[in-house]
Amino acid sequence: MSASKVACKFHPDAVLIEDYRAGDQICSECGLVVGDRVIDVGSEWRTFSNDKGGEDKSRVGGAENTLLGSSDLSTMIGPGRGGASFSTDGNPIYNNRNSRQSSSDRTLLNAFRIISTMADRINLTKTIVDRANVLFKMVSDGKHLKGRSNDAIAAACLYIACRQEGVPRTFKEIVAVSTVSKKEIGRCFKLILKAHETSVDLITTGDFMSRFCGTLSLSREVQKAATCIAKKAVDLDIVPGRSPISVAAAAIYMASQASDDKRTQREIADIAGVADVTIRQSYKLMLPRAGELFPQDFRFITPIENLPQN
Repeated sequence: MSASKVACKFHPDAVLIEDYRAGDQICSECGLVVGDRVIDVGSEWRTFSNDKGGEDKSRVGGAENTLLGSSDLSTMIGPGRGGASFSTDGNPIYNNRNSRQSSSDRTLLNAFRIISTMADRINLTKTIVDRANVLFKMVSDGKHLKGRSNDAIAAACLYIACRQEGVPRTFKEIVAVSTVSKKEIGRCFKLILKAHETSVDLITTGDFMSRFCGTLSLSREVQKAATCIAKKAVDLDIVPGRSPISVAAAAIYMASQASDDKRTQREIADIAGVADVTIRQSYKLMLPRAGELFPQDFRFITPIENLPQN
């Protein structure tokens, strides 16, 4: 019942006061209860771990997690204070379900926290986190990676989830937010793909182009040119064996050097997560055929013949 539909019969224009504790609507002029059974749509009490008095006002537990073995909704039982809360030997009668959590559930929860922390640090969405959690659960149930570090498995699952969701991150980006080596994450990545027949699309130069150019604050025209250069370089087999990331980085370098929005190899290397020499090697392969790689409508500030030679 809303205040717009209810009014005091003695003071129809008076403001109504909502008493959520009692569930009443009261006339502010005469105190007449003009509406009852009001539903409290406000938030639950806030509780803090350092509240004085030790009283926990929370009435509900955490949300259901279907990936855990005991996925029923939990209820947190506050600490007992009366004699009925303890057995004759002094032990508490009522315990929270969390205290009886299985070791496998504890392992999963810890891994989910690791995945969530890593994802937060590189601004990944909840959809990716959820997919990584499901993948970790599948790996954990399969026992194929027994003995491997859970941190490495979690990082590999997050890397795969990014690829599957169409927002790939480089290995270096995942390693940067993880506590394990690139080598160990790579091993787990390969084992997961092999053991669970998990498919991931091959990464392409286009997967990183928008993000790299955006981070470098390059114009739309440069991004369009770099995308064209990288695609043509791959299609014409100019950069055989080179990783898509290094080709994308070299294409960005070439496009920026031909524009008035120039970036150095060092600036691009820092964003792409590759070494300067890696960009230089791909760039040298592309430079002799630069005339074939640029879009026809590209507006050159620096002509191709004046581009850096390395």
